[in-house]
Amino acid sequence: MQLEKDITATSAAGPVKSAARALDLLDEIAARGPGTQLQLSTRLNIPKSSLHALLRTMTDRGWLQTDPTGSVYQLGIHSLVVSSAYLDGDPVLARAQSVLDEVAAATEETVHLGRLDGHDVIYTAKRESMHPLRMHSAVGRRLPAYATSLGRALIAELPVEERAVMVPEQISAITPNTTTDKHAVLEIIDRASIQGYATESEESCMGVRCFGVALPFSHQAVDALSVAVPISRLDNGREDLIIETLLSVKARLAAAHGNLLVR
Repeated sequence: MQLEKDITATSAAGPVKSAARALDLLDEIAARGPGTQLQLSTRLNIPKSSLHALLRTMTDRGWLQTDPTGSVYQLGIHSLVVSSAYLDGDPVLARAQSVLDEVAAATEETVHLGRLDGHDVIYTAKRESMHPLRMHSAVGRRLPAYATSLGRALIAELPVEERAVMVPEQISAITPNTTTDKHAVLEIIDRASIQGYATESEESCMGVRCFGVALPFSHQAVDALSVAVPISRLDNGREDLIIETLLSVKARLAAAHGNLLVR
């Protein structure tokens, strides 16, 4: 097929157009959900004639699949196979499993592992709360780093002059409580740098407060751990327990890996 020929071709001028379109299509459906050929053509600004062959090829290869009507395209089973292979092969995820279990057992709340990807944080692992009232989240979810405790904890590890780059001038609110003033967000991140942990309250999920710390698995932290707690279940004693647990884990890992993430 033409797509496969294009992908195997090399181009010194830049990315192969059809390969880039295939990746854009996967990103678009992952971010904004399934769509018909017309809807995807509009969303990606790709001519229907060009998109038709791309959709057919990716469906044949299992990257995409259609609904029972055959008209709506969504991610296919091969996307899951590749995602699972990534999770299974990532060394940090393997090393972090016991840490996730430890923090989940100590706090009895929802625990997330997240990784910085550009200006966003992507959830890479999760432990569910033991309580009926839980935070609805999923591995693979992407959120702006500046609005999450995971992301703020990671941005706080950057040099001061680099932090502002990670926070946009115009901030789009995720919830009614999202801090949308850049200066205020940077102040929160500066405070996290001093405290060693970051927080956010109902800024990414209503009714939930999150506490996060960067994990020192490498010289430059790109992974972080957070605990998410329904505010209705949070009192001062419980908040102190969560913070102490996270800082203790961070300090132990820092000592084991011989770096200076702990302040």
